[in-house]
Amino acid sequence: MGGSTLHAEGEGFLPPVSWPEEFLEHLRVQKNYSDKTGRNYRQTLRECGSSFPGLSWDRLGPSHFRQYLYHLSTARKLGPATIRLRFSALRSFYKFLQRRERVSVNPLVDLKLPVKQKRLPLFLSEEQVLKLLAAPLEMGRDAGKRRGAGRKKEAWQFLRDAAILEFFYSTGMRIDELVGLEMDDIDVRGETVRVMGKGKKERMVVLGAPALEALAAYRDALPLKLAPRAVFVGPGGAPLGARAIQLMLKGYLLFCGLDHRMSPHKLRHTFATHLLDRGADLRSVQELLGHASLSTTQIYTAVTAGRMKQVYQKAHPRA
Repeated sequence: MGGSTLHAEGEGFLPPVSWPEEFLEHLRVQKNYSDKTGRNYRQTLRECGSSFPGLSWDRLGPSHFRQYLYHLSTARKLGPATIRLRFSALRSFYKFLQRRERVSVNPLVDLKLPVKQKRLPLFLSEEQVLKLLAAPLEMGRDAGKRRGAGRKKEAWQFLRDAAILEFFYSTGMRIDELVGLEMDDIDVRGETVRVMGKGKKERMVVLGAPALEALAAYRDALPLKLAPRAVFVGPGGAPLGARAIQLMLKGYLLFCGLDHRMSPHKLRHTFATHLLDRGADLRSVQELLGHASLSTTQIYTAVTAGRMKQVYQKAHPRA
């Protein structure tokens, strides 16, 4: 906690180390939570637990967590969304402890958290997407004349980048899902991809013709010495990591003069928004995105409704 700890109320004994570990194992085995979610939960429990040295989890009460909430809001200056994620993990932990009869009450039940501001998803227009999708091949053609970004890339890497961007826009995949893709997951003839999503839930997504063409061009250009199982790889044949893909995207956004803060996840927003704009039903979009709840997908309807209002205001004579 930035080198500081909160002052604990009262005295107690050291927290049972096994409780957080039992909980994390439960999330991994029983709930099929991803490794990334497990790491986030572990970090939250470690940080919160170290804020009250000498006190066990069953000795913490509402006042302790109000103190912790104040610390996150003021000393750490965390936003409402981040704070709510931390306390969601803690609430889940205490529900687990209650079910195991380690604690009698959940001290977080009545704790009021800061209200999360509702922000509409950011997305690219269709014109901007086309500009972005064309960027790798355009940069590849000019690579020999350029200095800096793209100068050291080989031709097949530009084709790979083009395929990655096409996959994001064609499928709406999360970046972790794309990183984990293997060639066996792709049914070229059926134009589908088997995706392992959150909670290790498998779903099928559709590949459009441009994405399939970009994939074929990239794989045909790969050096024979690589021949990897992973779909998207680096020069040594190892799968590309999420960070490498994020940096790659940022480079092409800058090249196109688009907002460099646009992330792979915002390409997912773009995928969903464009489907709804073109008349796709909400339930189908939910399935394609792999959302467990329809309410998660419904945020995109606010975006399309907002755009319809803009069109109406401009076009209707009595708007």
